[in-house]
This record gives sequence, C-alpha cells and structure tokens, in this order.
Amino acid sequence: MSGMHLSKEFFELLKAIGESKSKQEEDRIIAREVGVLKKKLEGTKKSGPAGSPGPQNVLATNKKKAKEFLVRLLYVEMLGHDGSFGYIKAVELAASSSIIHKRTGYLVCSACLSPEHEFRFMLVNQMQRDLASSHVLEVCAALIAVTNLITADMAPAVHTEVGKALDHQAETVRKKAIIALHRLHQIAPDVVTRSDVIEKLRKVLCDRDPAVMGASLNAIDSMAAVDPIPFKDLIPSLISILKQVCERRLPDAFEYHKVPAPWIQMKLVRILATLGKNDAQASNGMYEILSDCLKRADVGVNAGYAVMYECVRTITTIYPNPTLLDAAADAISRLLGSRAQNLRYLGLTGLAGIVEGHPKYAAAHQMAVIECLEDTDETIQRKTLDLLYKMTNPVNVEFVVDKLLLFIRTSQDLYLRKTLTSRICTIAERFAPSNAWYVKTITELFEISGEFVSPDVAQNLDELDRGRFGRG
Repeated sequence: MSGMHLSKEFFELLKAIGESKSKQEEDRIIAREVGVLKKKLEGTKKSGPAGSPGPQNVLATNKKKAKEFLVRLLYVEMLGHDGSFGYIKAVELAASSSIIHKRTGYLVCSACLSPEHEFRFMLVNQMQRDLASSHVLEVCAALIAVTNLITADMAPAVHTEVGKALDHQAETVRKKAIIALHRLHQIAPDVVTRSDVIEKLRKVLCDRDPAVMGASLNAIDSMAAVDPIPFKDLIPSLISILKQVCERRLPDAFEYHKVPAPWIQMKLVRILATLGKNDAQASNGMYEILSDCLKRADVGVNAGYAVMYECVRTITTIYPNPTLLDAAADAISRLLGSRAQNLRYLGLTGLAGIVEGHPKYAAAHQMAVIECLEDTDETIQRKTLDLLYKMTNPVNVEFVVDKLLLFIRTSQDLYLRKTLTSRICTIAERFAPSNAWYVKTITELFEISGEFVSPDVAQNLDELDRGRFGRG
C-alpha cells in the first residue's frame, strides 16, 4: 500500500468501489466520499507548529495531501457526481513549484472544468509563466494544459509563447509545441492562421528528432484533409521520409516488434493518400515507395499488417496503377486466409475498398469471402455480407443470391434479415439473368422473409407473372 503512495483511507475507498455490487451501492460510497472531501476542504484543521499564528488547513500546508484530495475528487467526477466544490484546489495546485503537484492540478482542471468555466481564465497567467520557464517539465506541463484548457478567447494570451517553444532545445518541448499550436489553430483560426501553421509545419517536418517530425504528421494529416493543395509540394519530402523509415534509418527505439516506426509509416502513407487522390502527377511519384512499403510490412506481426492495410487503402485511393493494385490484392488474399479473426476482418475491409473502385478483383477472392461467411464471429459475418453485396455482378449474381438466401434461412437477427432482404431485392432486379430466375428468387424470398419485402417488389413480381413485359 505504501508503495502505491495511497493513504489507508484512499485505499479503502478504491477497494469499496471495486467491490460494490450495484450502481446504488456505488453512489452511496461516492456520496459518503463527497462528504469526507468537503470536510477536508472546509473544516479539517490541524494545529500549526509552536509560535505559529494558529490552526491551518491540512490541504494548504501538505501538498501530498492536496494531491491525493484532487485524485479522489477526480474519482468522484469520473463516477458521475459533482466535485465542483474542490475545483479551486486544482487551480491552486497548478501553481505549485513541485512538478508532480503542478501536473496533477492541470490534469484535474483539464478533466473537470467545462469550456465556459470561469476558473479556466484563472489559469492563463500560470500557463504563461510555465511556458516561459527554464524548467523543461514545467514547459511541457503548460503545453499539455494549453491543448486541453485554452478556449478561443484565451488563445491570444498564449499563442506567442507556444510559437517560441517550437525552437526550444528540448525535443519533447518541440513535439508538444506543434501539437499545441495546431490545437490553437483549430479553436482560434483568426489568431493562429492556417498560413502560419503551415509555415511552421514545413520547418518541423525537417526537425532533427524523428519524434518531433512524427508529431507534425498529425497536424499535416488533419489540415490536408481540409485542403490538400498547400501540401502538394511536400510529397517528395514525405516520400523521402517514408523511404528512410522503411530502410530502418531511424534509431532502434522507434522499432515496434521488428517493424520500423509503424505509426509514423501509417501516418505518412495516409497523408500520401490524401495528396494523391485524383492527381495522376502526384500519384506517379508515390508508386515505388508504396510498393516497397507494402512488401516490407509483410513480416507476420500485427504492426506490419496495420501498415500493409494502410498501404492497400492508399493504393486504392490515389490514381490507379495496375501493378500496385495487383500487389494490394495479393496482400489482401493473405489476410483473408489468416486464422486470426482480426486479420480476416481487416482483409474483408481492404477488399471492399479495392472492389468498390476496381470490380474485376472480386472474382479472384469470391470463394475466400464465402468462407468468411461461415465464421462464427458476427462482425465478420456482417462484413462479409456487405462485401458480397458490393461484389455482385451479372456473372456471379445467382451464386451470391443463393448464399444470401441460405443465410437468411438460418439467421434470427431481425435487423440483419431486413437488410439482406432489401439487398437481395436490389441485386436481383439489377442483375437478374432472366425473368424466370427473378420470379423464382423473389418468390423464395417471400417464403422465408416476406414480411420485409417492399410492396413495390411484390407489384413488380405480379406484373412479371402476368407477362406485362417480356424480359428474358
């Protein structure tokens, strides 16, 4: 217990919450805790040392007790009760000279203060002082607080100091600074303009520390999704960075299960998808690195499969290249053939992206997809049914509809039956090889799921039966 730095009282609280049998019992425990915390804040006193003016509040003199008070207050809020009586103590602790107490104060303020709460404005001066501090950890604490606490009205007071932090000698400060700057742009675009952020992102993208560069990718990804044009000229730089990552030129600390910096790879590949969409010239420079990245990612671990999936998504998003699409389809086939359900689901999702824009790849994977329909996992079944619907064409419509009808017969899920019934009606009408097959299929559908068949379909079937139009 002492190793966890918990008082016996706090330990008993956590134990009681964990052992509570109902929400009502938990509420009683928290209501009792609220009473205890209010007493600590307002009434619990201890005598001061000899010669002192008189009794002092425990929380005002013992920072360790004050920190525990705030953590307990956080539990109160997390479990749905009001802890506003203690917010002022969080504001006070944020001004502490102890970094652990300062971070606790900022944390509780970030988690509990609503955007319009007046106490947020009380923290602005403290954040300004911490941003200008020579202590790296204090600057980091302030930058984290900026991302969570600053509102549009408060942004002008801190944006200059945040901008200066981008040139800080400590890489951890620069990393947090670019995140904070992007956040300020999101909440106050008139204070931190788009052009200012883009200019600074270009500089940070070339930072000597890979972690700082990686932090800039999140902002680039977000802003490029809104307007990719200003970032088009960064494509060669992004490709160069991705090549360095794939060739393991980053420090070993960035490797994860033998995959070099997988999160940086995925973010870079995702940005390339945004910048290369519907742009043949931009896409042309990406083909080689995407092919290399896709090959290197297939190392048999989940991090590699995640990179592989992002490559497939990007290949299907940018201007199409037949060789790359073939490679993406091959990668998907390995995922579909996996025994791991997560990987099969990933394969189904990736194949859906390929088939949507390039239907010719559906036939090669049709049997693998049908096998996924037999999976016991409901999410895989649903994903497979969605994919089969997208894969249907005049050549395979009979085969696919037979499988869907068989699935409806055994399914007890009313929502799923309704969805499949609607889809069968749609693809049967769109791709029916003959009137006779259409009549037979819809008649069978009426037998097994008639309550979900649209009246329009019934009318269409009636007209066909009467021979009003001679299809087939």
